[in-house]
Amino acid sequence: MFTGKELIAAGFKQGKWFREALDAANQILSEGGSFDDAINEAGKYEPAPPKALRAEGEQPFFVNIKAETEAELANVDAVIKHMTELMRTPIIRSGAIMPDACPAGPFGTIPVGGVVASEAIHPGMHSADICCSMAISVFPNASPAALLDAVHAVTHFGPMARAYESEISLSKNVLRQFENNALLNDIIEPAIRHFATQGDGNHFAFIGTLKSSGETALVTHHGSRSPGALLYKKGMRIADKVRRQLSPKTLSQNAWIPADTPEGDLYWEALQIIRQWTKENHFAIHDMAARRINAKCSDRFWNEHNFVFRRSDGLFYHGKGATPAFPNWADDSTDLTLIPLNMAQPILIARGKNAAHGLGFSPHGAGRNFSRREHKQLKAGRSDAEIFAEETRGIDARFFCGVTDISELPSAYKDALTVRCLIEEYELAEIVDEVLPYGCIMAGDWEVNAPWRKKA
Repeated sequence: MFTGKELIAAGFKQGKWFREALDAANQILSEGGSFDDAINEAGKYEPAPPKALRAEGEQPFFVNIKAETEAELANVDAVIKHMTELMRTPIIRSGAIMPDACPAGPFGTIPVGGVVASEAIHPGMHSADICCSMAISVFPNASPAALLDAVHAVTHFGPMARAYESEISLSKNVLRQFENNALLNDIIEPAIRHFATQGDGNHFAFIGTLKSSGETALVTHHGSRSPGALLYKKGMRIADKVRRQLSPKTLSQNAWIPADTPEGDLYWEALQIIRQWTKENHFAIHDMAARRINAKCSDRFWNEHNFVFRRSDGLFYHGKGATPAFPNWADDSTDLTLIPLNMAQPILIARGKNAAHGLGFSPHGAGRNFSRREHKQLKAGRSDAEIFAEETRGIDARFFCGVTDISELPSAYKDALTVRCLIEEYELAEIVDEVLPYGCIMAGDWEVNAPWRKKA
């Protein structure tokens, strides 16, 4: 009978793995194998030694960003410090930062505008807003004013789900996929209730006209809402369990789910289902608005900018606020992507250049130099109405909840022209057209009248 004493005598350190190792060793002995054969078989169950963090600066990354003002210098310095720490994660192979990058989260968290290539999936690097994305539909004969009113009537912003409406229905195909995935089959109700909603923060519905043709277009920006956030929480739990075992010194936000394992395969499948849910979410809103004014769509496409992609080299490329610019990043991809700047500036229609120094990505927008709180402090002394009137002059800007959120006005973001120039300077994408602004709808500062705040 093979016992733990034999394993300890052979030089192995006692641990939970002994149970399976002893079963395997005794199986070898019962089949006539030698003691040495049993030891060798047991040794296969010994956990790998913890993966140590890389030394600071050992793993370099590409920097596609410049700074001119004092605020920009501080922002770039913070982004580089975050990325330097993040790149110490032992299984990361390369990284890059985009021209619109800005810090987000505790020290060592991937910045918005960060790209990371890794041997595994890091849920913290696609964040809770899985598949935050852009979608455009072109309606050649639609009035921009009428389309804006139609979208306002059918969309839903804010943190809550929407009431049931017979006009809104998630496809049976996606529902079936939720049912068949063990990570999604208990969040079907949120997937139904949050369908055709846009959330809050920097998400929007934007109406404009194509610079090339004058045709009216609707562009939406949002992610996977509650179902994506719930999957993210599950993914982080799985990843942190791995981290504690394989690399306890790795920051919890950079934990990973190993590829080609049952857990990795299941999570990868769930991500693709969430991606399809998000795509349907965009175009459900577009179609409801079109039906309301009897508009016909002549063209549409979409792209994510908060997701993870597996490329031909076998690595997982995480774009946190970064737009894929490499060919065939998805089965339904086109060669065009959408890059918004702010509500008063055109949305860029770009063609990716698959730049090696961008790891095949381009920016996702204008980013921020200041946090929302800092931006509001900079605007202190002026009324929200005054700031709103000045910054939205010439466009029909609306806040869904009826309360202005000045942290989403143009001045809250990096200079649009600067970001555009850096896209071209670093040759990350080719700008082929623009959606010129007519109007925009965002959630607004819904917390002002939130029930919990009223009660307080």
